[in-house]
Amino acid sequence: MRDAVLRTRVPTLVIVTLVGSLLQSAQPPQAAQNTQGAAELAALRARAEKGDADAQVKLGTTYASGRGVAQDFAQAVTWYRKAADQGHAGAQSLLGIFYGKGLGVVQDYAQSSAWYRKAADQGNVGAQSLLGILYHNGQGVPQDYAQAVVWFRKGVPRDYAQAAVWFRKAADQGLADAQANLAFSYANGQGVVRDLIEAQKWYNLAASRALRAENQTKYAEARDTLAKLMTVAQLAEAQQRARAWQQAFEGKRP
Repeated sequence: MRDAVLRTRVPTLVIVTLVGSLLQSAQPPQAAQNTQGAAELAALRARAEKGDADAQVKLGTTYASGRGVAQDFAQAVTWYRKAADQGHAGAQSLLGIFYGKGLGVVQDYAQSSAWYRKAADQGNVGAQSLLGILYHNGQGVPQDYAQAVVWFRKGVPRDYAQAAVWFRKAADQGLADAQANLAFSYANGQGVVRDLIEAQKWYNLAASRALRAENQTKYAEARDTLAKLMTVAQLAEAQQRARAWQQAFEGKRP
């Protein structure tokens, strides 16, 4: 049964680097809170329009998250590209993610790999790991396991505790992939104390929030597999926690 849960896992490196790029390397050191007032947003836009790459990335992330503005992936890509064209490694990594996911642009692994390489060559560890994954899968580049290993080794180290920290940060922002990875961490005790109720809670949320049908199915299967290991009381508690999280999350939206 445990193996069945393992097979449903989203690759750790994908989510670690996705979160690292969105929340760490893409953000300038002085990044403010996500919820912005109109005046603050106007000031941010003014800096971005003047060519401030950090401001462009932050404005793009504001559109990507939909905090304080209507969520608009195309606008996010526009601002990321402006910063990426100035050599901003975080923006380049984000463009790689958006092209790979087909967010705001037509999905294009060749473009994804090209942007990852630009960022990877600057030492961006998220891009290095994600470029390794593309080489492993032969997406946008010829399949090359040797190159995959090279980039994996340059990328994010396998640190389950640190991974769990980043999973939670992204999960709390509503990212379904991160929620599924956090669920996996709790189900298997990787980086956190094993907790089936928390795992079930996050699988419930991931299954309900995933944008792609295949991910909805994958996370629902993981949830249902885990449910077989739990009591009725545990399942009820997990559902209650998931509802409470969803209500709190919706309450934060502008």
